[in-house]
Amino acid sequence: MKLSEINAAASRLAGKIIRTPVVDVRQAGLEELLPKGSRVSMKLELFQNAGSFKARGCYLWLNSLTKAERDAGVVAASGGNHAIAVAWAAKNLGVHAKIAVPRKADRFRLDACTALGAEIIAADDIYHAFEIMHAVEKSESRTVIHPFEGANMSLGAATCGLEYHQQRPDLDVVILPVGGGGLISGMAAAFKQANPEIEVYGIEPFGADSMYRSFQSGQPEALEKVDSIADSLSSPTALPYSFGLARKYVDSIVRVSDDDLRDAMRIMNTSLKLMPEPACAASLAGALGPLREQCEGKRVGLLACGSNISLEKFTALTT
Repeated sequence: MKLSEINAAASRLAGKIIRTPVVDVRQAGLEELLPKGSRVSMKLELFQNAGSFKARGCYLWLNSLTKAERDAGVVAASGGNHAIAVAWAAKNLGVHAKIAVPRKADRFRLDACTALGAEIIAADDIYHAFEIMHAVEKSESRTVIHPFEGANMSLGAATCGLEYHQQRPDLDVVILPVGGGGLISGMAAAFKQANPEIEVYGIEPFGADSMYRSFQSGQPEALEKVDSIADSLSSPTALPYSFGLARKYVDSIVRVSDDDLRDAMRIMNTSLKLMPEPACAASLAGALGPLREQCEGKRVGLLACGSNISLEKFTALTT
């Protein structure tokens, strides 16, 4: 993935997605918690269309379909954010979408998908959702819009990275959430090619650490069990394309606990007046925890990647 490709993708998305803002993190109650001497900014991608960065890659992918593929429709599997982004892109491009979603997904996300015209298929869990996705792909000849694996998903995320670099070209460190790897693979590719000296770190939950394990072994790894409050980061496996890009451009992956995520959610709510889902708070959790020493005295970039969460779910997780 070259910078020229990322720039071309950004041009295709112009007018279709939102150029989300970057804010300095200097708010009372938060600045004193940050690593000593650091200057921190946060890109608010939670204000993106469909509520997350996923809108970028989904729009690129659906827009690239042939007429026959559009007529046949698309299918996806998701714990929420990807589902909403697929539904949003499908509505905007006139494509029918079927999406397999775990039954326990936040009702807010399910309602958002159906409001956008997508057809929801209930799954027992995320593993079952992927099984349904592939079954529908075969039986109905629909195109799979994978939640993280594929050139368009990484390329969409790369446009977010390029945009952030343009808004804050002097960053020393950037800390990014990790689910399956689509986000960090694309954003890291953009950041490292625009500024080879920048340090790129990924944050993954202990209970959903497929990319961490993949970095340790040197090949994509799958998990037997996923157990984290961060459903948007709870991919059961890493896969070759996104893993390969991430391995090339990411310095390292570190892990945080669910309690770390809860603490960061509370801090963002109190100090920034945001209502983040766990994945949205992962970058901050990393800066406040395992990456504190690496961030001291540096210009640090964080990503609020998306936030599709109900008040009920937020309250249940943080109280």
